[in-house]
Amino acid sequence: MIKKVLIANRGEIAVRIIRACHQLGIQTVAVYSTVDKEALHVQLADQAVCIGEAAATKSYLVKEQILSAAVATGADAIHPGFGFLSENSQFAKMCQECGIIFIGPRAETIDSMGDKANAKATMIRAQVPVVPGSDGVVNDADEALKQAQVIGYPVLIKAVSGGGGKGMRLAYNDAEFTAGFAAARQEARAAFNDSRVYLEKFIENPRHIEVQIIADQYGNVVHLGERDCSVQRNNQKLIEEAPSQFIDDNLRAGLGQAAVNAAKEVGYINAGTIEFLVDKHKNYYFMEMNTRIQVEHPVTEMITGIDLVQAQIRIANGEPLGFTQEDVHFNGHAIECRINAEAPEQNFMPSPGLIQGLHFPGGNGVRIDSGVYAGYKILPYYDSMIAKIIVQAPTRIEAIAKMQVALNELIVDGVQTTADFQYQLLSHEKFQNNTHDTSFVAKLLEE
Repeated sequence: MIKKVLIANRGEIAVRIIRACHQLGIQTVAVYSTVDKEALHVQLADQAVCIGEAAATKSYLVKEQILSAAVATGADAIHPGFGFLSENSQFAKMCQECGIIFIGPRAETIDSMGDKANAKATMIRAQVPVVPGSDGVVNDADEALKQAQVIGYPVLIKAVSGGGGKGMRLAYNDAEFTAGFAAARQEARAAFNDSRVYLEKFIENPRHIEVQIIADQYGNVVHLGERDCSVQRNNQKLIEEAPSQFIDDNLRAGLGQAAVNAAKEVGYINAGTIEFLVDKHKNYYFMEMNTRIQVEHPVTEMITGIDLVQAQIRIANGEPLGFTQEDVHFNGHAIECRINAEAPEQNFMPSPGLIQGLHFPGGNGVRIDSGVYAGYKILPYYDSMIAKIIVQAPTRIEAIAKMQVALNELIVDGVQTTADFQYQLLSHEKFQNNTHDTSFVAKLLEE
């Protein structure tokens, strides 16, 4: 039995995991950098260990320091959260070698799905539709150009080890492709120490739909429905909702089965997400698989009643899933807004500083996931997300209205946030009418 979990993360996801552990009667260990000593996750955990300096490369990304903290405190499991080392196969393997349970998929699965070209080949074997593109990695610029011409513009150049929009370039003609190919490889090398890229047909103005799956060690795989994550800026999600009202029941069934097939093909264990692009004709294409808990997992929890983090822990503990696909039911509509400490009017420049006053919204069907408090100093070293507001209501229209009220109630004094911008997005006619797509925010900012 897992008795003590070290959380290899910080901020709201660390707080979220600590709560799930405590509800299961499991002790927790927080790790923190020198500047994170007063962080909420440090205060809530049963134990806390400093693992290095402010920069993530000297603390939250140092595998040996984290593992040393786990051994020193007697933690028998590590939950990586999202970001940082959550999809680092070497870290997962090191945990295994140290006799520590990694709460996530196996190292070889992370490797397999982290390599985007290999993931695409795997999906083809699983008969999951994929976006037309190159047959694996392309290294030679001249050969890449020829393949782009065969695929047909617009073409996306994507880093094999990419994520968060890094190592990605869009080309509408030969000249843009040649420049973009070199730039994508250079950026990929700098961000991931891996310059390999592959090509995909660019699906214009799609919806971004992802399916949550959960799988145990005994071959049981269940999907928990889809999330619509089409409201994005620079490939970063801003608003997520579940279920998607862009798709119908037939497409929903197809997406769910495709996600289950994908998970079974790679022998997936634990929580994961299969991301798809859906075009205006309702054709869907596999985009990538995230081998970790997602930032937007609460919207799925709100409509299913299933605690995904607790499920992750139970599965890592060797327990069977405990429910089947027929047991999964969806209740109403949920929306999540990510509140970042940023200044939208200044091109979303980060806004670190002291939170002088703070009031979070509440009420029936309103959930707050956050790692901040009044008197907490938002640091410039890490991601700018300070809170997630999640609401649930019987219908999408009611959920939008509830979120608007929640955003109006939110008070954060001392730093700028994206709350007003989120309200503007929710109030826009295209979002209200559900006629938006992944180009929605970019076009709105151009107006």
